[in-house]
Amino acid sequence: MKTYGILGNPLRHSFSKQYFTDMFLNDKIDAQFLNFEIPRIEKIIDVIHDNPTLAGLCVTIPYKQEVMAYLDEIDPLAKRIGAVNSIQFSRQNGKTHLKGYNTDIFGFMESLTPLLNGVKPKALILGTGGVSKAVATGLEELDIPYRFVSRTATEDRLSYEMLSPEIMTDYHLIVNCTPLGTFPKNDTCPNIPYQLLSEDHFLYDVVYNPAETLFMKKGAEQKAKTQNGLPMLHLQAVRNWDIWNK
Repeated sequence: MKTYGILGNPLRHSFSKQYFTDMFLNDKIDAQFLNFEIPRIEKIIDVIHDNPTLAGLCVTIPYKQEVMAYLDEIDPLAKRIGAVNSIQFSRQNGKTHLKGYNTDIFGFMESLTPLLNGVKPKALILGTGGVSKAVATGLEELDIPYRFVSRTATEDRLSYEMLSPEIMTDYHLIVNCTPLGTFPKNDTCPNIPYQLLSEDHFLYDVVYNPAETLFMKKGAEQKAKTQNGLPMLHLQAVRNWDIWNK
């Protein structure tokens, strides 16, 4: 029996285990999917050593960048993004070869494109972690200009305090790449000026649990269009499976 899994911390919100377990049952695949909630990235060595039937891993918060140091090879697109969320295992002559990929970009682009109807609004990316890097590269591929937003301003990113009426009028696509609002902390959300949103704005939240985050609710109250991260998650999960088994 092959083993697949997800690496991260925490994992109580993760959709992957149920998704792949259901897929294995429905398609009669002799495999199992396990959660590997590790306190620090160095523990990936123990995960690999203790699970000799591992054939593929998802990687989630907070290890999408740190995990790259433990891989034998990194796909050029994942290297460009600077984050890995999928690891392919191959074994030969008793050695395990780990190759990292980024499937977040595929899930994001494929789920966002149909919603824009050909429009290319300027975008604000909230957060600067691993998924934000995939989102930024995806926006570049779609020829959509963007700015990062974080708690502290730097030369290449805005702070939340800098989101003025002029900025909010100029940037109509807002992508939440922070974990704020994720179950069980449903009552949290990014600190943007929601009162400045309008029906011309589109709020995309990479969070998928709960289905409607506080970020999305506050946007909907201002007539903004909203989308959660579930379609992105499904699409990147399918791409993970293709990578693990190609």
